[in-house]
Amino acid sequence: MSTPLLEQLQTRHGLPLLDAESYDLFVHGHDTVVLFFANDPLMFPESHDVAVILPELLKAFADRLHGALIDKSIERELQARFRFTSWPSLVFLRGGEYLGVITGIKDWAEYGQEFSRILTSEAGQPPQFDFGTVCGVGHA
Repeated sequence: MSTPLLEQLQTRHGLPLLDAESYDLFVHGHDTVVLFFANDPLMFPESHDVAVILPELLKAFADRLHGALIDKSIERELQARFRFTSWPSLVFLRGGEYLGVITGIKDWAEYGQEFSRILTSEAGQPPQFDFGTVCGVGHA
């Protein structure tokens, strides 16, 4: 998972890399968080685009949001918990409870709208898996 752009999220922008030991402390230690699920940026090159955009979005929402990168060792377990089906994904939590997810790459305005919408939403359950999407049916 370690590529120069993802490493910069940690070294230059101060985002922690969460593993099984640090996950709970981070998500319960901040009111609202966004978790970056990059998976393998060589397989999912859009992860590099999100790695560039995420620090700017965190600056824009600095008073309302803390970000972290999810370590590959816990990505699949958390993916199953939050029920998203594509990479990269940004999962939003408040008090450890699910607020929403943004998958793939968006333009700046769309990210801003989605961040604002998700941050004002009530915590709830992640959506159910779309098994057609999970199995690759219906996607090019």
